[in-house]
Amino acid sequence: MDRVHEWIDEGTELCRGALAELAGLDGESLLPGWTRGHVAAHLSLNAAALGNLVHWARTGEERPMYPSREARNADIEASAGRPADELRTWFDESARALADSFGELTDEQWQARVRTSQGAVVPATRIPWMRSREVLIHAVDLGTGITFADLPADFLDALCTDIRQQRGDVPDLTGPLPELAAYLSGRPYTDVRTADGHPAPPLPPWL
Repeated sequence: MDRVHEWIDEGTELCRGALAELAGLDGESLLPGWTRGHVAAHLSLNAAALGNLVHWARTGEERPMYPSREARNADIEASAGRPADELRTWFDESARALADSFGELTDEQWQARVRTSQGAVVPATRIPWMRSREVLIHAVDLGTGITFADLPADFLDALCTDIRQQRGDVPDLTGPLPELAAYLSGRPYTDVRTADGHPAPPLPPWL
């Protein structure tokens, strides 16, 4: 699991750098309907939500990620327009708090079962992987020039495997690994084809 924590650190640094180079966060992100402020707010709220699962694993007290899908979306919308400096500070503080909480779990607590926002019951060891996906994929979504080719190759390989398992209906594909990861996650891509050589049909956004 050490490598997954390294992915979190790498993704956090990519997001931090992307947020720092922007004068404001009200410009469009690569996610339809979301500004960069939406992405930043979501990342901070996600850190707190995953912190709820860490609390659940540590104490046995059930604490869901979000009260509801509607509450999650409303919180993102309400927070997206905050001043850029506030969003940057919030991102840093929430990321640090989540990382600190990971260090509080014992080996036994890492095996505790928690429930994701999609309703899947998983061991707490899954939580760092969930965070690594968020910070690395959304570093691209911030739209500052970071691409899937800038992400760790071993992360991209794990991501493709994870998405295939979750989507369940993805055909065999060919293409460069970064483009395959972009395609499977529903982001812009090039040069991805089915096994018979046809252009791969677009997939809806994932994550």
